[in-house]
Amino acid sequence: MGMWVGRGRKARRCYGFDEVALVPGPVTINPNEVDVSWDLGKKRYKVPILAAAMDGVVDVKFAVEMSRLGGIAVLNLDGVQTRYDNPEEILKKIAKASPEEATKLVQPLYVKPIKESLITKRIKEIKKNKATVAVSTIPQNAERFGKIAQEAGADIFVVQSTVISVRHISKEYKVVDLKKFIKSMKIPVILGNCVTYSIGLELMDAGASGILVGIGPGAACTTRGVLGIGVPQVTATSDLAAARDFHHKKTGKYIPIITDGGMDSGGDICKAFASGADAVMVGSAFARAKEAPGKGYHWGMATPHANLPRGTRIKVGTTGTLEEILLGPARLDDGSQNLVGALMTSMGNVGARDIKEMQLTEIIIAPSIKTEGKIMQRAQGIGMGK
Repeated sequence: MGMWVGRGRKARRCYGFDEVALVPGPVTINPNEVDVSWDLGKKRYKVPILAAAMDGVVDVKFAVEMSRLGGIAVLNLDGVQTRYDNPEEILKKIAKASPEEATKLVQPLYVKPIKESLITKRIKEIKKNKATVAVSTIPQNAERFGKIAQEAGADIFVVQSTVISVRHISKEYKVVDLKKFIKSMKIPVILGNCVTYSIGLELMDAGASGILVGIGPGAACTTRGVLGIGVPQVTATSDLAAARDFHHKKTGKYIPIITDGGMDSGGDICKAFASGADAVMVGSAFARAKEAPGKGYHWGMATPHANLPRGTRIKVGTTGTLEEILLGPARLDDGSQNLVGALMTSMGNVGARDIKEMQLTEIIIAPSIKTEGKIMQRAQGIGMGK
């Protein structure tokens, strides 16, 4: 399997969203009659889309609104919301910085220690609005923050790093025992990020309630440029879906996989589900919402790293309300709004009644799918030519 890239060295061909297309099914369904709900732990959620745990995307108000609309917004426990009593002032500074100053400004702002009292406060602020509370932290803080979050009333806990591993090695700091940690938690724990079949199986065997799939595809992420690692999302999702199905067959436990990053339109989201995803996590699309705390700007979780930033601040603008972006009606023609409507319509066209049937959609390799016949749109900078 794979192609020769040098003497005695093979590489496997992998695919991203821009290189594939979905084939319409022999039967079509009324989009209003398809079911896009999904299960995590013992709960079912109406919308299979999560807002990424990034400071420019999710704060308390955003999380409450996202939950009201049927989705899940993940609050970053390692960000400004838990470091500052008034994070809005910090977010304004980041938004006003020039492109040249942005990273240098962000780095010292994230040096201030995290306040455990603010973790409890933010969770309770979301909880009092009867909203789903999902929070995220890096592995090194999982044990400490997990206990605090659970006691404060969090519903979902996410342990997330650039690359996660059950068998992490370090002499510098204590390594969290993920299996032991998950057993100690009474709420679902999502682990991420990973892109390979074998690691996916190890994370599922450790007891994860969900797996985040994706390394480096995010709009604000520069991991692939800085570290040279990553797997295109169609291949990564397909590989993890195979791991999920094998694990389910072996244990009887179905662990949903969540494609995280690389989707800037409804079409990309549809391709993620056809590749095998049970849900998707999106950042830049939601950073464009009026409710987003980044004020039209978006930056990756690793952007403020003191020695090796693996993200950058990008300007995405403010294009509509969260409801318009998630559920419509769409005011733009580029697929960046009414993401759920796009998914439902695509499912109807391929003949999928629910997410599991959508995962069986025929996929073809089609590198010209976004350019074929679109010369006028590209020339005029409209529609798919933006």
